Formats: sequence, structure tokens, C-alpha cells
Amino acid sequence: MKNKKGWIRVVEAFVAVLLIAGVLLIIIGQEHLINPDPNSDIYDSQLIALRDIQMNDTLRQFVLNAPPVESDAEGFPEDVKNRIEYLILDYLECKAKICEIESDCNLDAPEEKEIYAQGIAITATLAEYDPKQLKLFCWRK
Repeated sequence: MKNKKGWIRVVEAFVAVLLIAGVLLIIIGQEHLINPDPNSDIYDSQLIALRDIQMNDTLRQFVLNAPPVESDAEGFPEDVKNRIEYLILDYLECKAKICEIESDCNLDAPEEKEIYAQGIAITATLAEYDPKQLKLFCWRK
């Protein structure tokens, strides 16, 4: 083997590239930990509120018995509305809507706001099967 120096330089260059790539990956990973997605808190808060309603038999029954209605209208279950207000983040303003499961469940919300929407299906209790969907629309105050 005459050209040992050439192979050593190739290995050195390869190791240098790996070191630089490793340092860059560490820096990028730390930046992601320092600056997490601010929207994930909003979606997590919505999901917690919706799952709580979905798992509570009393609140499920209120949703199933309600007609399709928005949370600020007459006929929306007051206990469901109170539970959402209790569980949602303080810096958010939210409206909920109960809809038929197969319908489009849209809300007339403020146009200048960024709307975050999550929905769940409330399908049945032991006594009846009349599926509904509960959708939560939130925006920053």
C-alpha cells in the first residue's frame, strides 16, 4: 500500500463532516426545545376539555339530548358550557357547537382571528343511539 496518506485524509474528512453534522443537529434540537410550537398548548387544552366531556356520562347525555346549537344560543347545555370554560386556557375565547354527526359543523367566527378547531364524536349511551359531534372553536383574546 503506497497511498496510506490519501486514505487517512479521506477518513479524517469523513469524521470532520460527521462532527459538524452532529453539532448542527444538537443546535437545531435545542432550539426546538427552547421554542416549542405555541399552538400545541391551544390544541392540547381543547382536546383535554373535549375528552373530559366525552368521558363524563352526564355531560355526554346532555350533548346527546341537545339539538344542533352553538354555545351562546338558547338550548346549549349549561353544564357542558361551564365545563369547557373551566378547562380551557385563560387567554382563549371559545365557542362550542353541537351538530349532527354527518353535517358540516362550521362556526361564524371573527374573521380577523386565527381559529383553532377540534371536534369529537359523542355516539351513544346504553339507552340510545343518536350520534352528535361536539366541536370547539377557540381564538386568542
